[in-house]
Amino acid sequence: MNERRILVVAHARREDTVAAALRVVEAVRDAGATAVLPAPDRDEFAAADPRFADIALLGADVALEEIELAIVLGGDGTILRAAELVRDSDAPVLGINMGHVGFLAEIERDDMDAAVHRVIARDYEVEERLALSVRVKDAAGSVVYETWALNEATVEKASRERMIEVVIEIDGRPLSSFGCDGMVVSTPTGSTAYNFSAGGPVIWPTVEAIAVVPLSAHALFAKPLVVGPEASVAIEMLDRTDGTGILWCDGRRSHELPPGARVVVRRSAQPVRLARLHPTAFTNRLVRKFQLPVAGWRGAS
Repeated sequence: MNERRILVVAHARREDTVAAALRVVEAVRDAGATAVLPAPDRDEFAAADPRFADIALLGADVALEEIELAIVLGGDGTILRAAELVRDSDAPVLGINMGHVGFLAEIERDDMDAAVHRVIARDYEVEERLALSVRVKDAAGSVVYETWALNEATVEKASRERMIEVVIEIDGRPLSSFGCDGMVVSTPTGSTAYNFSAGGPVIWPTVEAIAVVPLSAHALFAKPLVVGPEASVAIEMLDRTDGTGILWCDGRRSHELPPGARVVVRRSAQPVRLARLHPTAFTNRLVRKFQLPVAGWRGAS
């Protein structure tokens, strides 16, 4: 039987996270599998506890394609980082919440040991989430940057005091042009992140769709849009833009956008895979996250 390798992703900034990571590593080892850490994480953890110093390194000791699953200790930001680390593999991501009520984490820290045991037993389901493919083209039409996003791709003004002038295109047809602070193109997964703050719709994860939301647009027709999963969304930086814009994907990857640049966003052929131990109703996640008032509910009739 081939050796099994489990990636552990976390930040060593808090004592409880260091202790939790050590518990996960030891549980993985006790089960006869190999725990693996990304290089920056191992350096941080080894500085906090020397017992981390001999853990296998991703890319050096263990190739990405050998990773079976990634266990993530933290909130949604850490889970996004883990999804980036395993992007070029089939490894699903299992999030263990370390104190914040996020939408991507599957379980709370109190269930950590049981979660590792279920991972070793392969007792979990894999949920595939729609991701975005993002391309930037220059004024000549050449692709100058390519990336992806699980939550959202945003085109924003780079200078605080200036707007950007954009034209929006859906499926190869122009829709409207206006000045704005930016545009958010979101997946259902990201609909409760930046899209939510921008006034966009909350989209259930089981719905395959893409949301397009203007930020402080100076236009009559600048409403949030929901388009089909196979739609192509393009945002062009008009030449009359005074200054530059910037593309951000999941708040982690960025690229400068001069006037004339064109950002094309469409569904990625490669979804993000999330491991689920006990899938729960998305409604419950919304109620917990936003502390929504549900007192008085008498149950379904």
